[in-house]
Amino acid sequence: MTEWYDDGAFRVEQKRYGLWESYDKDGKGIVTSLTEEECVRASRFILKCRIDGWNNGESVVKSENSFVGGKL
Repeated sequence: MTEWYDDGAFRVEQKRYGLWESYDKDGKGIVTSLTEEECVRASRFILKCRIDGWNNGESVVKSENSFVGGKL
């Protein structure tokens, strides 16, 4: 079952094991969720972030180095 949202901006499909996945209009995956409602909500949020230029549309924040200070 496939359903398009927001005038064809993205589609949502139910996959194996009851998971829901969304894809943009170019067929590129956006997010995987446990429920259809959460998939739609997260997809809208991610697409808005891409439009606004937040994090250049990347879904993963990359770090070159990390350091944890303090005494254990």
